[in-house]
Amino acid sequence: MNVPTYSLAERDRRWALAREIMEAEGVQALIAYGEHECADLAPFAPDVYFTNDRPGAIVVFCRDADPIELTWSTLPVADHIQALRRGEELWIPPERIRVAKHAAGVVEVLREHRLESGKVGVLGLDPYPPFHINPIMPHGLWNQVLAELPGVEFQPVGLSYLFATICQSEEELAVVRHSAATGDAMAEAMVEAARPGASEADVYAAGMTAAFRRGLAAPGMLISSGPGFVSWGPPAWSYRPQAPRVIEDGDVIMAEVFCRFGMKETQHQVAIAVGEVHPDIEVGAKVARAAYDAGLAAARPGNTFGDLVEAMRAPLEEAGAWNVHPLVHTLNPMGPVCGFGAGLRRLPEAARYGRLFEVPTMGGELPLAPGMTFAFEPNAVIGDRLTNLGGTVVIGEDDPIELNPLTAQLLRSRP
Repeated sequence: MNVPTYSLAERDRRWALAREIMEAEGVQALIAYGEHECADLAPFAPDVYFTNDRPGAIVVFCRDADPIELTWSTLPVADHIQALRRGEELWIPPERIRVAKHAAGVVEVLREHRLESGKVGVLGLDPYPPFHINPIMPHGLWNQVLAELPGVEFQPVGLSYLFATICQSEEELAVVRHSAATGDAMAEAMVEAARPGASEADVYAAGMTAAFRRGLAAPGMLISSGPGFVSWGPPAWSYRPQAPRVIEDGDVIMAEVFCRFGMKETQHQVAIAVGEVHPDIEVGAKVARAAYDAGLAAARPGNTFGDLVEAMRAPLEEAGAWNVHPLVHTLNPMGPVCGFGAGLRRLPEAARYGRLFEVPTMGGELPLAPGMTFAFEPNAVIGDRLTNLGGTVVIGEDDPIELNPLTAQLLRSRP
């Protein structure tokens, strides 16, 4: 298997972007807070963007100096030593790595560079959809930094980071393509496993095994099965003590499959019909496919993310359908996302819940540009039945690039 890697030229490109962000924001340093390692879906990891190393660090750029990496324990250091022994090409040298992922570590670095006053940009003080609607920076850590450095003006720079990094380089696109190909392999394995008498866990395991055998970190998947449903999320047996559901003839299996390689993520919407499914599922698949095609037509430079969202919504509105989860959102990094949730009020049970609100579209003003990656996940509820399909799409110079046409359709289980 031809496995893409990153070069030192890619490192230099990214470090140059960090300094461009500092220049544009008028700050003298940049702090990139990384979410703890082993985070599941959509991790907040600007630290890895700059280190190409184990997640869960704080990275600090000061003026023109090379970055300093602050790790949470000696475990990442031991990994770094082992990589050096294997002769791997690492981005951060040992002299610039410290076991100091805490307020005192951050303050020490800034004081060493005589930054007790002035402006410092921070990645971690902005919201980061979909899971971090509130900023991820720990309250205790940040309050201590503020107390120790009262003369520093800290400011969030998440939007500048988004604009600087969302268009993938050629090396990054090679990594994205490798991940996307594995998503197709996962979908194929799931189709093979989807048959009456198998369980949801069997289908889940087949997909995950296909990823692991190719050396990809699939962080999990969302999956449901049945003759029809409007739920969307991880399988109930992953968080409640209960048996996985057994697949029956006439079921549909819906899954959102995630692949991550080199911290670049692709997403794949797997829909599998097991035998003859309810007509509303077939209609929903046509509506979702129409939304997918409308999205492809709008996914071009010159349009905005808002244009893309409105194009994909139109087929649902014409059909009187609604979407359970976003129709589309950015990848690498995540951020702009299509709104969802309003249709839940159509369900009779919804009136019993205390408060419901729609998640609005965020980032509609983002201009589309070549190299951006998107999760196309059009989904349509017809009656009380959800149908979902799609995959990863790249904005091209002219036409969009479909990385996963396989999952942009309702798949059929094989007898």
